Amino acid sequence: MKLEKIINEIQKIFPLKTAEDFDNVGLLIGKADIECNKALVCHDVTDETIDEALNNKCQLIISYHPLIFNSLKKINYKDRIGRIITKMIENKLSLYSIHTSFDNLKNGLNFDLGKILNLQNQKKLIPKKNSLMKLTSYVPNDYLDLVLNSLYEAGAGEIGNYSNCSFSAKGEGRYLGSKGSNPKFGNKEELTKTSEILISLIFPSYRKKKIIESLINSHPYESVAYEIVNIENKNPDLGLGSIGVLPISMTEKKFLEYLKKRLPVNVIRHSNFTNNKIKIVSVLAGSGAFAIDNAINSKADAFVTGDLKYHDFFKSDNKILLVDAGHFETEFFIKNKLQELLKEKIPNFAFIRSEINNNPVKYF
Repeated sequence: MKLEKIINEIQKIFPLKTAEDFDNVGLLIGKADIECNKALVCHDVTDETIDEALNNKCQLIISYHPLIFNSLKKINYKDRIGRIITKMIENKLSLYSIHTSFDNLKNGLNFDLGKILNLQNQKKLIPKKNSLMKLTSYVPNDYLDLVLNSLYEAGAGEIGNYSNCSFSAKGEGRYLGSKGSNPKFGNKEELTKTSEILISLIFPSYRKKKIIESLINSHPYESVAYEIVNIENKNPDLGLGSIGVLPISMTEKKFLEYLKKRLPVNVIRHSNFTNNKIKIVSVLAGSGAFAIDNAINSKADAFVTGDLKYHDFFKSDNKILLVDAGHFETEFFIKNKLQELLKEKIPNFAFIRSEINNNPVKYF
């Protein structure tokens, strides 16, 4: 199978346009026209994972974290990144990285972390702005359901916990076909009046191409009139972090003990206790210090993340319990989840889960 075909399928699951602007996702090493029959799914790319991929006769490594994140001015094989890139090229290994193209999805990384903590009624902690569009078009009465169903199937009309959302209003359409036209109703070179229904649907911007194709393919007219505009509404289904509710409230100490049972962590760093019960919990796997204010503004009782610095803990200001459970420890399940999703959506391809623990942080 060509790598290009695998990449196309991966991007249907994890669209590149859902990733953050600062991120570096997609095919980072390799070329799309090579034959590819097996992929190793890992958390981070290291010398050990490359050896593991080669031992398993893989042509592709699919990593969660991008190996190349910041711009490179040189590839020196004596440096870690340069050495790994050189080793992959020498062995004709390709690399595809996923990162925030997964995080930002409706049921992305942090939703799964929330499920591990048994959070109920989860929603995005930081809903993404400027990621929604609105389609307006005009459909003959008898074709309304056909066109709408096609658009729903393409991903339009989903808002939070609701699907098949649309607005419609009856009206009259008029057109005059030229001599070379082929009108569905009426005759060419004659003014035609038809009963039409205005339809309006919201959709995520990364699905724009598919939405337009579905509209044109399902619409009966030779030339389809439509308009698409950007809207400023926050997208409840796209964004970073998650916030939900614990089944029962608990003291802060009990909550920390609870985290130790749910996450592979023996040591937890946290801010001063607020002496409040923990019921509403926000999470952001990996490095989440930038989301502290979002957690506070969302009225969360606790914020679970990783990589908090000394001064970050002051930001709790007795308003929230800040919990640093570790970067890797809040992402430990990533390999399993990625392999599960890839195998489910691309069943005719071999995805092997890495058996190597990439966590670079050790505790004494």
